[in-house]
Amino acid sequence: MANKPSMIRGKKVAYISVPSQIISSLSSSSLQSLLQTSPTKSTPAKSRTFFLRRSSFFFSFLLVFFCFFGFIAIGVFKLGLGGNDRPCFTARPDISTSTSAVPTQGRGGDESEFWSQPDGLGYRPCLRFSEEYSKEGAVVSKERTKYLLVVVSGGLNQQRNQIVDAVVIARILGAALVLPVLQVNVIWGDESEFGDIFDVEHFKVTLAEDVRVVSSLPSTHLMYRPLEEKQIPLHSSPRYIRARYHKRLKREGALLLRGLDSRLTTDLPPDLLKLRCKVAFHALRFAPSILALGNQLAERMKSKGPYIALHLRMEKDVWVRTGCLPGLSHEYDEIVNKEREARPELLTGRSNMTYDERKLAGLCPLNAWEVTRLLKALGAPRNANIYWAGGQPLGGKDALLPLIKEFPHLYNKEDLALPGELEPYASRASIMAAIDYIVAEKSDIFMPSHGGNMGHALQGQRAYSGHRKYITPNKRQMIQYFLNSSLPEAEFNRIVKELHHGSLGQPDLKAGKAGRDVTKHPVVECMCNNSNTNPTLFKL
Repeated sequence: MANKPSMIRGKKVAYISVPSQIISSLSSSSLQSLLQTSPTKSTPAKSRTFFLRRSSFFFSFLLVFFCFFGFIAIGVFKLGLGGNDRPCFTARPDISTSTSAVPTQGRGGDESEFWSQPDGLGYRPCLRFSEEYSKEGAVVSKERTKYLLVVVSGGLNQQRNQIVDAVVIARILGAALVLPVLQVNVIWGDESEFGDIFDVEHFKVTLAEDVRVVSSLPSTHLMYRPLEEKQIPLHSSPRYIRARYHKRLKREGALLLRGLDSRLTTDLPPDLLKLRCKVAFHALRFAPSILALGNQLAERMKSKGPYIALHLRMEKDVWVRTGCLPGLSHEYDEIVNKEREARPELLTGRSNMTYDERKLAGLCPLNAWEVTRLLKALGAPRNANIYWAGGQPLGGKDALLPLIKEFPHLYNKEDLALPGELEPYASRASIMAAIDYIVAEKSDIFMPSHGGNMGHALQGQRAYSGHRKYITPNKRQMIQYFLNSSLPEAEFNRIVKELHHGSLGQPDLKAGKAGRDVTKHPVVECMCNNSNTNPTLFKL
Protein backbone atom coordinates (compact mmCIF):
# COMPACT_ATOMS: atom_id res chain seq x y z
CA MET A 1 0.00 0.00 0.00
CA ALA A 2 1.36 3.42 -0.85
CA ASN A 3 2.48 5.54 2.03
CA LYS A 4 1.41 9.18 2.36
CA PRO A 5 3.70 11.53 0.40
CA SER A 6 6.17 13.61 2.38
CA MET A 7 7.91 16.89 1.55
CA ILE A 8 11.72 16.97 1.02
CA ARG A 9 13.17 20.38 0.28
CA GLY A 10 9.87 21.54 -1.13
CA LYS A 11 9.46 18.58 -3.46
CA LYS A 12 6.96 15.75 -3.17
CA VAL A 13 8.57 12.32 -2.86
CA ALA A 14 6.48 9.13 -3.01
CA TYR A 15 7.92 6.21 -1.08
CA ILE A 16 6.83 2.88 -2.54
CA SER A 17 7.13 -0.41 -0.65
CA VAL A 18 7.35 -3.60 -2.74
CA PRO A 19 4.91 -6.26 -1.59
CA SER A 20 6.35 -9.32 0.13
CA GLN A 21 4.68 -11.60 -2.41
CA ILE A 22 6.99 -10.28 -5.15
CA ILE A 23 10.06 -10.62 -2.98
CA SER A 24 9.24 -14.23 -2.10
CA SER A 25 8.61 -15.11 -5.78
CA LEU A 26 12.28 -14.55 -6.56
CA SER A 27 14.52 -17.62 -6.00
CA SER A 28 17.29 -17.44 -3.44
CA SER A 29 19.89 -17.96 -6.24
CA SER A 30 18.50 -14.98 -8.10
CA LEU A 31 18.84 -12.82 -4.99
CA GLN A 32 22.39 -14.06 -4.44
CA SER A 33 23.29 -13.39 -8.07
CA LEU A 34 22.76 -9.71 -7.35
CA LEU A 35 25.64 -9.96 -4.86
CA GLN A 36 28.09 -12.28 -6.72
CA THR A 37 30.92 -11.21 -9.07
CA SER A 38 33.48 -13.26 -11.21
CA PRO A 39 37.06 -11.93 -10.90
CA THR A 40 38.66 -14.58 -13.18
CA LYS A 41 38.13 -15.85 -16.67
CA SER A 42 35.92 -18.87 -17.00
CA THR A 43 36.25 -22.16 -18.81
CA PRO A 44 33.53 -23.00 -21.39
CA ALA A 45 31.56 -24.87 -18.71
CA LYS A 46 32.05 -21.99 -16.43
CA SER A 47 31.07 -19.68 -19.24
CA ARG A 48 27.72 -21.47 -19.53
CA THR A 49 27.27 -21.18 -15.82
CA PHE A 50 28.16 -17.53 -16.01
CA PHE A 51 25.74 -17.04 -18.91
CA LEU A 52 22.93 -18.70 -16.96
CA ARG A 53 23.72 -16.59 -13.98
CA ARG A 54 23.78 -13.48 -16.15
CA SER A 55 20.43 -14.52 -17.65
CA SER A 56 18.96 -15.13 -14.20
CA PHE A 57 20.25 -11.77 -13.08
CA PHE A 58 18.84 -10.08 -16.19
CA PHE A 59 15.31 -11.53 -15.81
CA SER A 60 15.29 -10.84 -12.08
CA PHE A 61 16.32 -7.28 -12.76
CA LEU A 62 13.54 -6.88 -15.36
CA LEU A 63 10.94 -8.29 -12.93
CA VAL A 64 11.93 -5.91 -10.14
CA PHE A 65 12.17 -3.02 -12.64
CA PHE A 66 8.62 -3.47 -14.00
CA CYS A 67 7.15 -4.06 -10.53
CA PHE A 68 8.81 -0.91 -9.24
CA PHE A 69 7.58 1.34 -12.03
CA GLY A 70 4.18 -0.33 -12.01
CA PHE A 71 3.68 0.63 -8.40
CA ILE A 72 4.87 4.15 -9.10
CA ALA A 73 2.23 4.45 -11.83
CA ILE A 74 -0.51 3.21 -9.52
CA GLY A 75 0.61 5.57 -6.73
CA VAL A 76 0.69 8.58 -9.06
CA PHE A 77 -2.76 7.73 -10.39
CA LYS A 78 -4.27 7.53 -6.91
CA LEU A 79 -2.54 10.64 -5.62
CA GLY A 80 -3.37 12.65 -8.70
CA LEU A 81 -6.88 11.47 -9.50
CA GLY A 82 -8.17 9.54 -6.53
CA GLY A 83 -8.52 12.50 -4.09
CA ASN A 84 -10.05 11.22 -0.88
CA ASP A 85 -10.01 7.63 -2.11
CA ARG A 86 -6.57 7.07 -0.65
CA PRO A 87 -6.62 3.72 1.19
CA CYS A 88 -5.75 5.17 4.62
CA PHE A 89 -8.09 8.20 4.47
CA THR A 90 -11.39 8.22 6.38
CA ALA A 91 -13.72 11.14 5.72
CA ARG A 92 -15.75 12.61 8.58
CA PRO A 93 -19.45 12.77 7.70
CA ASP A 94 -20.94 16.23 7.23
CA ILE A 95 -23.72 16.39 9.81
CA SER A 96 -25.12 19.55 8.26
CA THR A 97 -26.50 17.50 5.39
CA SER A 98 -26.86 14.10 7.04
CA THR A 99 -30.35 12.70 7.52
CA SER A 100 -29.25 9.96 9.89
CA ALA A 101 -31.20 10.06 13.14
CA VAL A 102 -28.33 8.98 15.38
CA PRO A 103 -24.81 9.32 13.94
CA THR A 104 -22.37 6.73 15.17
CA GLN A 105 -19.28 7.24 13.00
CA GLY A 106 -16.84 10.08 12.59
CA ARG A 107 -17.62 11.54 16.04
CA GLY A 108 -15.75 11.75 19.31
CA GLY A 109 -16.71 9.43 22.14
CA ASP A 110 -18.65 12.11 24.04
CA GLU A 111 -20.68 13.10 20.98
CA SER A 112 -21.52 9.51 20.08
CA GLU A 113 -22.62 8.93 23.65
CA PHE A 114 -24.73 12.09 23.61
CA TRP A 115 -26.68 11.07 20.50
CA SER A 116 -27.09 7.43 21.56
CA GLN A 117 -30.58 6.22 22.48
CA PRO A 118 -31.53 4.48 25.76
CA ASP A 119 -32.14 0.75 25.95
CA GLY A 120 -35.90 0.24 25.70
CA LEU A 121 -35.59 -3.33 27.04
CA GLY A 122 -37.86 -4.54 24.24
CA TYR A 123 -40.97 -2.74 25.52
CA ARG A 124 -43.61 -1.86 22.93
CA PRO A 125 -47.25 -0.69 22.97
CA CYS A 126 -49.44 -3.43 24.37
CA LEU A 127 -53.13 -2.70 25.07
CA ARG A 128 -54.89 -5.97 25.77
CA PHE A 129 -58.24 -5.33 27.46
CA SER A 130 -60.01 -7.91 29.59
CA GLU A 131 -62.89 -9.95 28.22
CA GLU A 132 -65.27 -8.30 30.70
CA TYR A 133 -64.25 -4.82 29.54
CA SER A 134 -64.80 -5.79 25.90
CA LYS A 135 -68.29 -7.14 26.65
CA GLU A 136 -69.23 -3.95 28.47
CA GLY A 137 -67.86 -1.95 25.57
CA ALA A 138 -70.32 -3.55 23.17
CA VAL A 139 -73.14 -2.04 25.28
CA VAL A 140 -71.55 1.33 26.06
CA SER A 141 -70.66 1.98 22.42
CA LYS A 142 -74.38 1.89 21.53
CA GLU A 143 -75.51 4.22 24.36
CA ARG A 144 -78.15 6.75 23.24
CA THR A 145 -79.86 7.85 26.45
CA LYS A 146 -77.05 9.22 28.62
CA TYR A 147 -74.65 11.93 27.44
CA LEU A 148 -71.60 13.48 29.06
CA LEU A 149 -70.62 17.04 28.12
CA VAL A 150 -67.32 18.55 29.30
CA VAL A 151 -65.69 21.97 29.12
CA VAL A 152 -61.89 21.82 29.22
CA SER A 153 -59.61 24.76 29.99
CA GLY A 154 -55.97 25.82 29.99
CA GLY A 155 -53.30 25.40 27.35
CA LEU A 156 -53.12 22.65 24.74
CA ASN A 157 -51.56 19.93 26.86
CA GLN A 158 -53.67 20.79 29.88
CA GLN A 159 -56.71 20.37 27.62
CA ARG A 160 -55.38 17.04 26.39
CA ASN A 161 -55.16 15.75 29.96
CA GLN A 162 -58.74 16.75 30.63
CA ILE A 163 -59.98 15.11 27.42
CA VAL A 164 -58.32 11.86 28.50
CA ASP A 165 -60.12 12.10 31.84
CA ALA A 166 -63.44 12.89 30.10
CA VAL A 167 -63.29 9.71 28.01
CA VAL A 168 -62.54 7.59 31.08
CA ILE A 169 -65.38 9.21 33.06
CA ALA A 170 -67.79 8.62 30.18
CA ARG A 171 -66.77 4.97 30.21
CA ILE A 172 -67.23 4.74 34.00
CA LEU A 173 -70.73 6.20 33.71
CA GLY A 174 -71.64 4.21 30.61
CA ALA A 175 -72.49 7.45 28.78
CA ALA A 176 -71.90 8.74 25.28
CA LEU A 177 -69.36 11.57 25.09
CA VAL A 178 -70.15 14.79 23.28
CA LEU A 179 -67.01 16.29 21.68
CA PRO A 180 -65.35 18.37 24.41
CA VAL A 181 -65.79 22.13 24.34
CA LEU A 182 -62.52 24.07 24.57
CA GLN A 183 -62.91 27.08 26.83
CA VAL A 184 -61.57 30.33 25.42
CA ASN A 185 -58.11 30.79 26.90
CA VAL A 186 -58.10 33.90 29.09
CA ILE A 187 -54.32 34.43 28.67
CA TRP A 188 -53.98 34.00 24.91
CA GLY A 189 -57.56 34.60 23.76
CA ASP A 190 -57.51 31.41 21.70
CA GLU A 191 -60.97 30.54 20.35
CA SER A 192 -60.02 27.20 18.72
CA GLU A 193 -62.54 24.38 18.81
CA PHE A 194 -61.89 20.66 19.16
CA GLY A 195 -62.04 20.08 15.40
CA ASP A 196 -59.58 22.92 14.74
CA ILE A 197 -56.86 21.10 16.68
CA PHE A 198 -57.71 17.38 16.62
CA ASP A 199 -58.82 14.90 13.97
CA VAL A 200 -62.49 14.38 14.91
CA GLU A 201 -63.21 11.31 12.79
CA HIS A 202 -60.05 9.58 13.93
CA PHE A 203 -61.00 10.30 17.54
CA LYS A 204 -64.44 8.76 17.06
CA VAL A 205 -63.27 5.68 15.15
CA THR A 206 -60.38 4.90 17.51
CA LEU A 207 -62.67 4.91 20.56
CA ALA A 208 -65.65 3.21 18.87
CA GLU A 209 -65.27 0.05 20.97
CA ASP A 210 -64.79 1.96 24.22
CA VAL A 211 -67.12 4.97 24.24
CA ARG A 212 -69.59 6.37 21.74
CA VAL A 213 -68.46 9.84 20.69
CA VAL A 214 -70.92 12.28 19.08
CA SER A 215 -70.41 15.75 17.68
CA SER A 216 -73.32 17.35 19.51
CA LEU A 217 -76.14 16.64 21.91
CA PRO A 218 -79.09 15.05 20.05
CA SER A 219 -82.30 17.03 19.57
CA THR A 220 -84.15 14.76 22.01
CA HIS A 221 -82.01 16.17 24.83
CA LEU A 222 -81.81 19.81 23.80
CA MET A 223 -85.06 20.74 25.56
CA TYR A 224 -83.61 19.84 28.94
CA ARG A 225 -80.95 21.78 30.78
CA PRO A 226 -78.12 19.34 31.56
CA LEU A 227 -77.11 18.68 35.12
CA GLU A 228 -74.01 20.83 35.76
CA GLU A 229 -71.09 20.05 38.05
CA LYS A 230 -68.53 22.85 38.28
CA GLN A 231 -65.98 21.26 40.54
CA ILE A 232 -65.20 17.56 40.94
CA PRO A 233 -63.22 16.69 44.10
CA LEU A 234 -59.52 15.98 43.68
CA HIS A 235 -58.50 12.37 43.01
CA SER A 236 -62.07 11.16 42.46
CA SER A 237 -62.29 7.38 42.15
CA PRO A 238 -64.54 5.40 39.79
CA ARG A 239 -66.63 4.37 42.80
CA TYR A 240 -67.17 8.01 43.80
CA ILE A 241 -68.09 9.02 40.24
CA ARG A 242 -70.65 6.24 39.90
CA ALA A 243 -72.17 6.94 43.33
CA ARG A 244 -72.45 10.68 42.72
CA TYR A 245 -73.52 10.90 39.08
CA HIS A 246 -74.91 7.63 37.73
CA LYS A 247 -78.47 7.88 39.01
CA ARG A 248 -78.72 11.59 38.34
CA LEU A 249 -77.36 11.13 34.81
CA LYS A 250 -79.82 8.33 34.12
CA ARG A 251 -82.66 10.56 35.32
CA GLU A 252 -81.60 13.80 33.61
CA GLY A 253 -80.08 12.27 30.46
CA ALA A 254 -77.14 14.69 30.31
CA LEU A 255 -74.33 15.76 32.62
CA LEU A 256 -72.08 18.79 32.13
CA LEU A 257 -68.68 18.76 33.85
CA ARG A 258 -66.28 21.68 34.28
CA GLY A 259 -62.98 22.00 36.08
CA LEU A 260 -61.74 18.52 35.18
CA ASP A 261 -58.07 19.37 35.56
CA SER A 262 -56.37 16.52 37.49
CA ARG A 263 -59.63 15.58 39.20
CA LEU A 264 -59.73 11.91 38.24
CA THR A 265 -57.47 9.64 40.27
CA THR A 266 -54.53 8.02 38.50
CA ASP A 267 -55.02 4.84 40.56
CA LEU A 268 -57.46 3.08 38.25
CA PRO A 269 -58.26 -0.54 37.31
CA PRO A 270 -55.96 -1.96 34.61
CA ASP A 271 -58.52 -1.63 31.80
CA LEU A 272 -59.10 2.05 32.52
CA LEU A 273 -55.35 2.69 32.67
CA LYS A 274 -55.06 1.15 29.21
CA LEU A 275 -57.95 3.32 28.05
CA ARG A 276 -56.05 6.41 29.19
CA CYS A 277 -53.09 5.33 27.05
CA LYS A 278 -55.36 4.60 24.11
CA VAL A 279 -56.84 8.10 24.26
CA ALA A 280 -53.53 9.91 24.81
CA PHE A 281 -51.35 8.00 22.34
CA HIS A 282 -53.83 6.89 19.67
CA ALA A 283 -57.12 8.79 19.65
CA LEU A 284 -55.87 12.37 20.14
CA ARG A 285 -54.26 12.87 16.76
CA PHE A 286 -53.83 16.40 15.48
CA ALA A 287 -55.93 17.69 12.59
CA PRO A 288 -54.48 16.83 9.14
CA SER A 289 -53.48 20.41 8.28
CA ILE A 290 -51.62 20.87 11.58
CA LEU A 291 -50.00 17.45 11.31
CA ALA A 292 -48.82 18.20 7.77
CA LEU A 293 -47.25 21.54 8.73
CA GLY A 294 -45.64 20.13 11.88
CA ASN A 295 -44.16 17.24 9.89
CA GLN A 296 -42.80 19.64 7.27
CA LEU A 297 -41.00 21.69 9.91
CA ALA A 298 -39.67 18.49 11.49
CA GLU A 299 -38.32 17.35 8.11
CA ARG A 300 -36.59 20.70 7.65
CA MET A 301 -34.89 20.19 10.99
CA LYS A 302 -33.92 16.62 10.11
CA SER A 303 -32.42 17.78 6.81
CA LYS A 304 -29.83 19.66 8.86
CA GLY A 305 -28.87 16.50 10.74
CA PRO A 306 -29.87 15.03 14.10
CA TYR A 307 -31.44 17.59 16.40
CA ILE A 308 -32.29 18.32 20.00
CA ALA A 309 -35.67 19.78 20.95
CA LEU A 310 -35.83 22.02 24.00
CA HIS A 311 -39.02 23.16 25.68
CA LEU A 312 -37.93 26.46 27.18
CA ARG A 313 -40.26 27.79 29.91
CA MET A 314 -38.97 31.34 30.19
CA GLU A 315 -42.12 33.36 29.51
CA LYS A 316 -43.11 36.14 31.90
CA ASP A 317 -46.17 34.29 33.22
CA VAL A 318 -44.04 31.20 33.99
CA TRP A 319 -41.64 33.20 36.18
CA VAL A 320 -44.61 34.83 37.92
CA ARG A 321 -46.52 31.59 38.52
CA THR A 322 -43.54 29.60 39.78
CA GLY A 323 -42.33 32.29 42.19
CA CYS A 324 -38.92 32.26 40.48
CA LEU A 325 -36.70 34.89 38.84
CA PRO A 326 -35.25 34.83 35.29
CA GLY A 327 -31.74 35.87 36.37
CA LEU A 328 -31.31 38.30 33.46
CA SER A 329 -30.95 41.57 35.33
CA HIS A 330 -32.33 43.46 38.32
CA GLU A 331 -34.73 45.24 35.95
CA TYR A 332 -36.41 42.01 34.81
CA ASP A 333 -36.49 40.61 38.34
CA GLU A 334 -38.41 43.73 39.41
CA ILE A 335 -40.90 43.27 36.55
CA VAL A 336 -41.64 39.74 37.78
CA ASN A 337 -41.86 40.75 41.45
CA LYS A 338 -44.24 43.64 40.74
CA GLU A 339 -46.52 41.42 38.66
CA ARG A 340 -46.58 38.83 41.42
CA GLU A 341 -47.39 41.44 44.06
CA ALA A 342 -50.18 42.90 41.93
CA ARG A 343 -51.72 39.50 41.20
CA PRO A 344 -50.85 37.11 44.05
CA GLU A 345 -53.46 34.62 42.81
CA LEU A 346 -51.15 33.79 39.88
CA LEU A 347 -48.58 32.19 42.15
CA THR A 348 -49.08 28.45 41.84
CA GLY A 349 -45.86 27.51 43.64
CA ARG A 350 -45.49 27.14 47.38
CA SER A 351 -46.30 30.59 48.77
CA ASN A 352 -44.44 29.96 52.03
CA MET A 353 -41.07 29.58 50.27
CA THR A 354 -38.65 32.30 49.21
CA TYR A 355 -37.15 32.41 45.73
CA ASP A 356 -33.83 31.04 47.02
CA GLU A 357 -35.61 28.16 48.75
CA ARG A 358 -37.51 27.33 45.56
CA LYS A 359 -34.31 27.42 43.54
CA LEU A 360 -32.46 25.07 45.89
CA ALA A 361 -35.47 22.71 45.95
CA GLY A 362 -35.35 22.39 42.14
CA LEU A 363 -38.73 24.07 41.67
CA CYS A 364 -37.58 26.77 39.24
CA PRO A 365 -37.27 26.54 35.45
CA LEU A 366 -33.74 26.48 34.08
CA ASN A 367 -32.66 29.71 32.40
CA ALA A 368 -30.67 29.78 29.15
CA TRP A 369 -27.28 29.81 30.92
CA GLU A 370 -28.19 26.74 32.98
CA VAL A 371 -29.60 24.88 29.96
CA THR A 372 -26.36 25.61 28.10
CA ARG A 373 -24.13 24.32 30.89
CA LEU A 374 -26.22 21.18 31.24
CA LEU A 375 -26.10 20.38 27.51
CA LYS A 376 -22.34 20.96 27.36
CA ALA A 377 -21.77 18.78 30.41
CA LEU A 378 -23.80 15.96 28.85
CA GLY A 379 -21.61 16.07 25.72
CA ALA A 380 -23.71 18.05 23.23
CA PRO A 381 -21.42 19.14 20.35
CA ARG A 382 -21.19 22.82 19.51
CA ASN A 383 -22.52 22.18 15.99
CA ALA A 384 -25.65 20.43 17.30
CA ASN A 385 -28.91 21.58 15.75
CA ILE A 386 -31.42 22.71 18.36
CA TYR A 387 -35.14 23.36 18.00
CA TRP A 388 -36.61 25.37 20.84
CA ALA A 389 -40.31 25.25 21.59
CA GLY A 390 -42.26 27.60 23.81
CA GLY A 391 -43.49 31.18 23.95
CA GLN A 392 -41.32 34.27 23.67
CA PRO A 393 -39.05 34.47 26.73
CA LEU A 394 -39.07 37.45 29.03
CA GLY A 395 -36.27 39.65 27.73
CA GLY A 396 -36.69 38.49 24.14
CA LYS A 397 -33.64 37.28 22.23
CA ASP A 398 -31.31 38.61 24.94
CA ALA A 399 -32.62 35.89 27.26
CA LEU A 400 -31.33 33.26 24.80
CA LEU A 401 -27.86 34.74 24.22
CA PRO A 402 -25.97 32.25 26.44
CA LEU A 403 -27.52 29.41 24.45
CA ILE A 404 -26.93 31.04 21.06
CA LYS A 405 -23.28 31.75 21.90
CA GLU A 406 -22.48 28.10 22.61
CA PHE A 407 -24.93 26.50 20.18
CA PRO A 408 -25.33 28.81 17.17
CA HIS A 409 -27.58 26.42 15.21
CA LEU A 410 -30.71 27.36 17.14
CA TYR A 411 -34.14 27.43 15.47
CA ASN A 412 -37.82 27.75 16.30
CA LYS A 413 -40.92 27.37 14.15
CA GLU A 414 -40.69 30.96 12.88
CA ASP A 415 -37.15 30.29 11.62
CA LEU A 416 -38.16 27.12 9.79
CA ALA A 417 -41.50 28.19 8.31
CA LEU A 418 -41.80 29.63 4.83
CA PRO A 419 -43.39 33.07 4.41
CA GLY A 420 -47.11 32.86 5.20
CA GLU A 421 -47.11 29.27 6.52
CA LEU A 422 -47.79 30.25 10.14
CA GLU A 423 -49.97 33.25 9.36
CA PRO A 424 -53.33 31.40 9.56
CA TYR A 425 -52.49 30.35 13.14
CA ALA A 426 -51.03 33.64 14.41
CA SER A 427 -53.82 34.09 16.98
CA ARG A 428 -54.19 30.38 17.78
CA ALA A 429 -51.83 29.64 20.65
CA SER A 430 -53.03 26.04 20.98
CA ILE A 431 -52.30 25.31 17.32
CA MET A 432 -48.87 26.91 17.62
CA ALA A 433 -48.26 24.68 20.64
CA ALA A 434 -49.40 21.65 18.62
CA ILE A 435 -46.82 22.46 15.93
CA ASP A 436 -44.13 22.70 18.61
CA TYR A 437 -45.31 19.36 20.00
CA ILE A 438 -44.98 17.61 16.63
CA VAL A 439 -41.46 18.91 15.91
CA ALA A 440 -40.33 18.13 19.46
CA GLU A 441 -41.84 14.64 19.40
CA LYS A 442 -39.87 13.77 16.24
CA SER A 443 -36.54 15.02 17.59
CA ASP A 444 -33.60 12.74 18.35
CA ILE A 445 -33.36 14.11 21.88
CA PHE A 446 -35.87 16.10 23.93
CA MET A 447 -35.28 18.09 27.09
CA PRO A 448 -37.62 20.44 28.98
CA SER A 449 -36.24 23.32 31.04
CA HIS A 450 -39.08 22.78 33.50
CA GLY A 451 -41.77 20.16 34.11
CA GLY A 452 -45.30 21.02 33.04
CA ASN A 453 -47.95 19.44 30.86
CA MET A 454 -46.04 19.45 27.56
CA GLY A 455 -42.96 17.91 29.12
CA HIS A 456 -45.02 15.18 30.77
CA ALA A 457 -47.00 14.49 27.59
CA LEU A 458 -43.83 14.15 25.51
CA GLN A 459 -42.19 11.98 28.14
CA GLY A 460 -45.02 9.49 27.82
CA GLN A 461 -45.24 9.80 24.02
CA ARG A 462 -41.51 9.21 23.50
CA ALA A 463 -41.56 6.24 25.90
CA TYR A 464 -44.56 4.75 24.11
CA SER A 465 -42.85 5.27 20.73
CA GLY A 466 -39.83 3.17 21.71
CA HIS A 467 -38.13 5.03 24.57
CA ARG A 468 -36.48 7.72 22.49
CA LYS A 469 -34.04 9.86 24.44
CA TYR A 470 -35.62 12.21 26.95
CA ILE A 471 -33.39 14.16 29.33
CA THR A 472 -34.99 14.96 32.68
CA PRO A 473 -32.92 17.73 34.30
CA ASN A 474 -32.06 16.79 37.88
CA LYS A 475 -32.50 20.36 39.05
CA ARG A 476 -32.60 19.71 42.76
CA GLN A 477 -29.29 17.85 42.94
CA MET A 478 -27.30 19.75 40.34
CA ILE A 479 -28.11 23.33 41.45
CA GLN A 480 -25.41 23.23 44.14
CA TYR A 481 -22.81 22.50 41.45
CA PHE A 482 -24.09 25.35 39.28
CA LEU A 483 -23.49 27.69 42.22
CA ASN A 484 -19.96 26.38 42.89
CA SER A 485 -17.79 28.62 40.69
CA SER A 486 -14.54 27.03 41.94
CA LEU A 487 -15.44 23.56 40.60
CA PRO A 488 -13.28 22.65 37.56
CA GLU A 489 -15.26 22.19 34.36
CA ALA A 490 -14.11 18.59 33.88
CA GLU A 491 -15.26 17.68 37.38
CA PHE A 492 -18.55 19.53 36.88
CA ASN A 493 -19.17 17.59 33.66
CA ARG A 494 -18.40 14.28 35.35
CA ILE A 495 -20.79 14.99 38.22
CA VAL A 496 -23.60 16.14 35.91
CA LYS A 497 -23.27 13.04 33.72
CA GLU A 498 -23.39 10.83 36.77
CA LEU A 499 -26.49 12.63 38.11
CA HIS A 500 -28.32 12.06 34.79
CA HIS A 501 -27.21 8.51 34.12
CA GLY A 502 -30.68 7.16 34.89
CA SER A 503 -32.64 10.16 33.58
CA LEU A 504 -32.29 9.72 29.83
CA GLY A 505 -35.64 8.14 28.93
CA GLN A 506 -35.05 4.55 30.04
CA PRO A 507 -38.12 2.42 30.91
CA ASP A 508 -39.46 3.15 34.38
CA LEU A 509 -40.35 -0.26 35.80
CA LYS A 510 -42.01 0.93 39.02
CA ALA A 511 -45.33 -0.75 38.30
CA GLY A 512 -48.32 0.19 40.40
CA LYS A 513 -46.66 3.23 42.00
CA ALA A 514 -49.37 5.30 43.68
CA GLY A 515 -50.14 8.60 41.98
CA ARG A 516 -48.21 7.77 38.80
CA ASP A 517 -49.93 8.74 35.55
CA VAL A 518 -49.63 6.14 32.78
CA THR A 519 -49.72 8.86 30.12
CA LYS A 520 -46.34 9.93 31.51
CA HIS A 521 -45.05 6.45 32.49
CA PRO A 522 -46.71 3.88 30.17
CA VAL A 523 -44.51 0.96 31.32
CA VAL A 524 -45.68 -1.54 32.43
CA GLU A 525 -49.42 -0.91 32.37
CA CYS A 526 -49.59 -0.01 28.66
CA MET A 527 -46.45 -1.66 27.27
CA CYS A 528 -44.99 -5.16 27.26
CA ASN A 529 -41.76 -6.88 26.23
CA ASN A 530 -40.93 -10.41 25.07
CA SER A 531 -41.83 -11.86 28.45
CA ASN A 532 -45.47 -10.90 27.88
CA THR A 533 -47.68 -12.95 25.61
CA ASN A 534 -50.49 -12.25 23.16
CA PRO A 535 -50.25 -8.46 23.13
CA THR A 536 -52.71 -6.29 21.25
CA LEU A 537 -50.72 -3.69 19.33
CA PHE A 538 -51.86 -0.37 17.95
CA LYS A 539 -50.14 1.55 15.20
CA LEU A 540 -49.04 5.01 16.31
